[in-house]
Amino acid sequence: MARGAFPILFITSNRIGDAVLSSGLVKRLSDEIPNARFTIVAGPVAAPLFEEVPALDRIIEFAKAKGGGHWFDLWRQVRDKRWGLVVDLRGSGLSRFVSTRRRAIWRKNSGPPVHKVIEAARILKIEDDPAPPYIFTAPQTEARAEELTAGFGPILALAPAANWLGKTWPLERFSRVAMRLLDPEGPMKGGRLMVLGGPEDAKLARELKDVVMRHQFINLTDGVDLLTAYACLKRARLFIGNDSGTMHMAAAAGVPTLGLFGPSDETHYGPWGLHTRVARGPRSFEQIRSVDPGFGQALCHMMDLSVDTVAAAAEELLAATDHVQSPSKTATSEA
Repeated sequence: MARGAFPILFITSNRIGDAVLSSGLVKRLSDEIPNARFTIVAGPVAAPLFEEVPALDRIIEFAKAKGGGHWFDLWRQVRDKRWGLVVDLRGSGLSRFVSTRRRAIWRKNSGPPVHKVIEAARILKIEDDPAPPYIFTAPQTEARAEELTAGFGPILALAPAANWLGKTWPLERFSRVAMRLLDPEGPMKGGRLMVLGGPEDAKLARELKDVVMRHQFINLTDGVDLLTAYACLKRARLFIGNDSGTMHMAAAAGVPTLGLFGPSDETHYGPWGLHTRVARGPRSFEQIRSVDPGFGQALCHMMDLSVDTVAAAAEELLAATDHVQSPSKTATSEA
């Protein structure tokens, strides 16, 4: 580590969505502490989000072990350093047993419910100016995204997967909305379809590929790393997806984002940003929770969210963000 550096231990979430929502704190600390150096602790799935932080010393992948042994393993890796700041978004006991000048530890909110971005900002006592999600990407990642999205026509990005059946909107409805938007008479006529997800979602992408011509289809579900997928999202004109980590990545990327909600609370987990919207069926989160209090049933709670509702919300968001210029839209206008 360079002499005079200010070492920061940043402990974030196992989940992609939560890690994205707190990522703006890294940007804020990087901007305000010029000599900051980061050691970032994250779950294996979320850790790649931080691989291109400019002032990164190390990423520690934090995988759970039986009997809580993962906490002891982490403590052994960080105990010998004198930290300038420890930011613990997990609210763990570990952060109290390392040497540091200052600690910023998450505590359960006891007041009125707030969004997770505001909750994260309060850890650093940022009340009036929350740190919006921010993911660092290197030039080579942006170049790879440019290659993957090369072509003409606005890009409609879809993320039809979720981590639980209960909040997964039916794939057939995603298909119908995409066809309506990309129709020759639709608001995204001449556009392309980009499908995002992990390798386990490749089947979903295959079932959507017939919505458009082969040259208009971009499949990011297989062989594309998390940061490249994020950089590709920057080049989209519109994103539609279930409440998921990908939805939060889209909002962080600045693409107009429509999140589809049912058994999750948009007050806490709605997409964050100026160009974001939420669509849900006629039932509120509380009404859905009353039917399935523990959210443990293998039951889709998104069936009452109609194609017309989502399509109308998407069209309204497109109209409201007509001034937003993605690289692909600019390329189209220059062609």
